[in-house]
Amino acid sequence: MEACLYDSSAGFYASGGMAGRRGDFITSPEVGPLFGSVLARYVDSVWEALGRPAGFTVVEAGAGVGTLARAVLSAGPGCLEVGTYVMVERSGTLRSAQPSGERLRSVPELPDGPLVGVILANELLDNLAFGLLEAVGGAWHEVRVGVSDGTFVECLAERFEPPVEVDPVDGARIAVQAAAADWVNDALARLDRGALLVVDYCTTTGGMADRPQEEWLRTYRGHGRGGSPLASPGMQDITVDVAVDQLADGASLSTQAEFLRLHGIDGLVEEGRRTWSERAHLGDLEAVRARSRVTESEALLDTGGLGGFGVLEWSVGC
Repeated sequence: MEACLYDSSAGFYASGGMAGRRGDFITSPEVGPLFGSVLARYVDSVWEALGRPAGFTVVEAGAGVGTLARAVLSAGPGCLEVGTYVMVERSGTLRSAQPSGERLRSVPELPDGPLVGVILANELLDNLAFGLLEAVGGAWHEVRVGVSDGTFVECLAERFEPPVEVDPVDGARIAVQAAAADWVNDALARLDRGALLVVDYCTTTGGMADRPQEEWLRTYRGHGRGGSPLASPGMQDITVDVAVDQLADGASLSTQAEFLRLHGIDGLVEEGRRTWSERAHLGDLEAVRARSRVTESEALLDTGGLGGFGVLEWSVGC
């Protein structure tokens, strides 16, 4: 998975794969600027809680072409009048399309700590490489990738203990998300004061075992679902639900709908309704943007879709 997605010459992201690639499964920032407007309120709330420090930093991991960064900056949070927004993106192809500005930085890796601010990761952990286990004969075994007649195939390997206890019912499969756990630990270690916010498809390890693999391990190619994760390496996106019980303790967990409401989406939508009512007869850009808030909110709050995503927040020193 690491090579298929991130190889510098043949990986999915090296060839220009990005958010919006999943057809109906687009990411929240791709819906429109409303998601970024709410996150701007969130980062300001953390900044206020910390006493408005001048060296405040907002770090967005997996920033892609900067869609979320543009929306957050357009919302004008007070913290970025004195602080910096850092876009972290491994793909040089995607970094080349990011915005630039006085308070913007673009880097390939998380900046060194100690940081005072917020680290954001929207649909990042689901794209990190993971191990795969299958229950056989009452024990968990690692599933590896081999080659047969020039084709990638699955190979059952030795016994492997999962990071959390799950009953090994024969035929069940689970992901071992060591890379995601390591990423969270690394991000927390770089924070002196502030918060780590992760938004993603969320589940538990036991929840994976109870469901067919294709429900929590998905591929996307073009604008629809792809095939086997072993097919067409480098030409399709690969995502996996994030098992929250494999990550660091201490996080609060809510749905995206709950999080957005907590940080003012309803007020922004009502503001949009009023503006639309006042300016609909003009049909100008301000009126269209105001009307768009309503349709964007419907997608972002839909608990059967984006609104049902998990939001994990770790607070450090605040």
